[in-house]
Amino acid sequence: MIIVGLTGGIGSGKSTVAGLLVQRGAVLIDADQVAREVVEPGRPAYRKVVERFGGALVTPDGSLDRAALAAIVFEDPDALAELNSIVHPEVRAEIAGRLESLSASSQVVVLDIPLLVEGDSGDSYGLAGVIVVDAPLDLVLDRLVEGRKMDRSDVEARIASQANRTERLARADFVILNSGTLEELEETAGHAWDWIGSLGNRDIGGDG
Repeated sequence: MIIVGLTGGIGSGKSTVAGLLVQRGAVLIDADQVAREVVEPGRPAYRKVVERFGGALVTPDGSLDRAALAAIVFEDPDALAELNSIVHPEVRAEIAGRLESLSASSQVVVLDIPLLVEGDSGDSYGLAGVIVVDAPLDLVLDRLVEGRKMDRSDVEARIASQANRTERLARADFVILNSGTLEELEETAGHAWDWIGSLGNRDIGGDG
């Protein structure tokens, strides 16, 4: 098994790259998706979040109103730290369990960790290397404001809360610059796939 970290700022195209690597045969573990799962009703983190932030966050179907929760914590660093202290241990335990279930395989596992640079270094997962998806700031703003119709001030606040490009690139073992066409991104993802194979000194196939 080869475990590779994947990260990138909001609007970088990281999710597209993750999908391209899955097409080539990787198994994807998405830390954001795991974070959503660990706060589902019946999970320990769900109860702790409701106890800390209030039952008003519970929707009629019993799930958490994630947008309302995000609005609370992104305005209050202390509240965000408390939320992370509840959710992150559960996420790490879930990811560790999934990796353990794959440990005897020859799979390439792509571990998508949005905050790999900001906090979760990924060191505890035995990463063989880290791929950073990068894009110029003006292009990111255009994608999010014009493409996704997000509020510009919200986008700028989210970008400011993340590591800057220099910090993120310093953590990279392989950089995917996503500033061109989808075809160019697909080609670079192929090069990344070949690089992943080199980490295990073996041919992992695919069309890259």
